[in-house]
Amino acid sequence: MRPRPPAMRTKRRYILARILPYGATHDQKEVFLAVIEAATSLWGDAAVGLAQPAVVFCDCGYAVIRCRRGTEKDIATALATITTIADERVALRTVATSGTIRALRRRMQPIRPLPETGEVTIEGQHFTVYRYPRQKVDLIEKGIMHQKSLFFTEADLEER
Repeated sequence: MRPRPPAMRTKRRYILARILPYGATHDQKEVFLAVIEAATSLWGDAAVGLAQPAVVFCDCGYAVIRCRRGTEKDIATALATITTIADERVALRTVATSGTIRALRRRMQPIRPLPETGEVTIEGQHFTVYRYPRQKVDLIEKGIMHQKSLFFTEADLEER
């Protein structure tokens, strides 16, 4: 059987969603069941049947969900309502929508593991260091009377 020419194929869209919290790993089937349940409860069986959502890829803190063109906003809205996957509290946040998986793979940014919280001294003041993804660093002064917050990036902290 020969493949259909591109003009006769069903148009698809792919949604890139980030799985939060960082480090949460789930099976592709578990994510699919959560997406189907959320979409069905929000839009109903008939709309989900027309959208034909499917989880194509699930790894590295990201999931790629396929759906029919024109229904990507409905599926993205349903992704925002997901609160648990396999009895673990998570959230799916839509990052991008595209017509190809290749374009979405370029949008995936690797999530680096975060080092532990530590302490640093700047100009005689002691601060507790809190590191976050995307190179955000918060410094909170240790004190009894008040707390002073400083906001740095990792590059600023390394210079000190």
